[in-house]
Amino acid sequence: MTLSQQELDELRSQLSCGFEQLDTAFAGCMEDAVARLSRDGVRTLLDGASLICMIGRGYEPVHVYMAEMPEIGERLGEEVIEKVSQAVWKMSRTPNGRAILPFLQSLGEASRRLGSQDMFSQYITTLFDFMEKTTGSIHGIHMTIPSPGLPQMLAQMPYLLNQLSLEGLQNWIAYGAAHYLDHPERQKDYFSLQSADSKAILQRERHGTLFVDNERKMGLYMKGLWHEHAVHFVPYSLGFDELRKPLPYFDELGLRVPDVYDDYEHESIGIRVKGTDRYRALLSHMAAHRRWTRAIFADNFSPFQRVAAEVFEDTRVEYLTMREYPGLHHIYQALHPKPIEGDCDPDKESCILHRLAMYFYAVLDADHPYENKDVIDFVQRFHDLMADDKNGGESSTQDIANLAISFIARTRRQEDQSANVYFADTEVDYRDDNRHMWKYHELGDEEEMFEEQDRNATDQEDEEEQGLPPRHYPEWDYLNKTYRPDWVSLYESLHPSGNALVIDGLLDKHALLAKRLKQMLDMLKPQRYVRVRYQEEGSELDLDVAIRSLIDFKSGAQPDPRINMSHRHDGRDISVMLLLDLSQSLNDVPEGSTQTILELSQEAVALMGWAVDRLGDELAIAGFSSNTRHEVRYQHIKGFAEPWNDEVKGRLAAIEAGYSTRMGAALRHGAQTLAHRQCDKKLMLVLTDGEPFDIDVSDERHLIEDTRKAVQELDQLGIYTYCINLDKKADDYIGDIFGNQYTVIDNVERLPERLPQLFMALTK
Repeated sequence: MTLSQQELDELRSQLSCGFEQLDTAFAGCMEDAVARLSRDGVRTLLDGASLICMIGRGYEPVHVYMAEMPEIGERLGEEVIEKVSQAVWKMSRTPNGRAILPFLQSLGEASRRLGSQDMFSQYITTLFDFMEKTTGSIHGIHMTIPSPGLPQMLAQMPYLLNQLSLEGLQNWIAYGAAHYLDHPERQKDYFSLQSADSKAILQRERHGTLFVDNERKMGLYMKGLWHEHAVHFVPYSLGFDELRKPLPYFDELGLRVPDVYDDYEHESIGIRVKGTDRYRALLSHMAAHRRWTRAIFADNFSPFQRVAAEVFEDTRVEYLTMREYPGLHHIYQALHPKPIEGDCDPDKESCILHRLAMYFYAVLDADHPYENKDVIDFVQRFHDLMADDKNGGESSTQDIANLAISFIARTRRQEDQSANVYFADTEVDYRDDNRHMWKYHELGDEEEMFEEQDRNATDQEDEEEQGLPPRHYPEWDYLNKTYRPDWVSLYESLHPSGNALVIDGLLDKHALLAKRLKQMLDMLKPQRYVRVRYQEEGSELDLDVAIRSLIDFKSGAQPDPRINMSHRHDGRDISVMLLLDLSQSLNDVPEGSTQTILELSQEAVALMGWAVDRLGDELAIAGFSSNTRHEVRYQHIKGFAEPWNDEVKGRLAAIEAGYSTRMGAALRHGAQTLAHRQCDKKLMLVLTDGEPFDIDVSDERHLIEDTRKAVQELDQLGIYTYCINLDKKADDYIGDIFGNQYTVIDNVERLPERLPQLFMALTK
């Protein structure tokens, strides 16, 4: 790209550097930079060059920086440009100024060999850690001495990067720094590759198949077999502790792959797999996911169900891959561990991963030795599913997830909850982390999620098939002091709509009450901005303080430097979820009233919704009821992101009462939405007319204790729970559940007045 003289002059004016040699090379450097970088990237490059020019190391570091960084920024991302200039400035503040030029000269090869911004940053961090360790006193001499080995090592860096992975390079550097910290001449010999142990450690760390040496080959592999024509690989280092060991994955930015793979030998079956074949297994696995996996909602899966669904989906895509490319079968089988049946003791440890590993290996190897009836049965069900012509012989991610849920339900044991998990022969290290398999509905925008389903449904049957699967929640067993895992099945849906005019009529009915509430709301409604005075730094001058400080100065007194002021937003930052008990008892007519409790609740919620809308707070409304632990119904009436409009009013107008009150599960599910709101205060309001109860529970304390436990769980999530109870006998149990966070309204007819007032009192 050729730049005009005017453009060059404008760019040159942004570079604060007076070297004459720079004028000759400037045009070429800028044409390359403008072609490779964005406008902001070019500006960052020039700012960095100006900074390097100030370090007093002459013209050459500036020239190398401007010549190398456009290509590096294009390859790894423009963020590295400023990182490099800051690194040079930091190095110039140490006695290691002589190492600046070789450091800059090593960056081009480092970016090509490392291939990702993260690893490039780790490379710079490694060099600076070494520089700090080897700079300073030697043999007790307290004087500043530059690192003896740093310039020699940087001179050898292109060769080292071609021989070692980043982890290997870090280990080689760590050995030299540890053994020759106090021996300058030996340190120089080691890092210039002159000493015997330097070469020996280099050979020790030189192992495996470097991805950068096979990147072109793997790109052709993806293009030829999988028709992936624009694959971007992003290598990462395996030089981490086991607890932080990264896993492969892919997203819209590219495929994350390890920078090195050693050959792998499966001892139990005597097969050796080369590093290149391990890369082929990894890339084919991810390519299969990209072709056949479709993300499903994760919100309604328990942790065990998610683990099983991921293993079953891995099985499906690899099965389809082997059906299309049979040559991959022996690689997959060789890389998969062969768990031994009976090695895991289900009475002492969690064997869920062991069972899943046996299942996967049984699919890979038809001659497997396993006798577990559940494993054998689900392997057969898997093959039946994959042979079904109705789904084209491929099945789907949702179908295989349903099969996984059945597997967990069939094989689950109480010991699976144990923290002592059996891991031996369960890890398959070429598989990605399956993050692409899951999606989450926008928390707080439940109505949009269900509207999307309605648009996709063609009839009632299709709508039922597309409905969300049940969300499973634990329930607290107070007698055994433990959770019953996945005990409750909760079904969520968007409440059907009714006539919004009904709610408008209720608001008109309470016009006088609304007028009084409006006066209260006007007092609660925050100002937009509040002045913060007496600031040393601020957005504008505080004239009163400034004049007083000037008078003090003229009088010879010490002036107050806090002469500025700033502004802060004084808005209410609160999210509220109103959870309505919609059990059968709401159809009762309280003594002395002509309306049912349900009708009074409608009026109260209508007034509260109107009030919250005027305040501008975030509000969600949902109702719940239950028909045994197998069917807890959770219906969304208003989402956090939804305005108070006719659609919301229509849903509120259509609410009906029925069934029982299994409150703990509803609280836990509501908390999943509320906990993710970005706000200062989170409030869960529960409106109920009685104690927790369900027809399948004979111990009346069981659901009370479970709800009490759920309230404690919400408190740990930072959610303040408050109950408005309409039961005159509530004092017998309400304190056990909510502590002192409740109000009992004996006169139910006052509910439309009390509910909005309670809300404002709790949120003022």
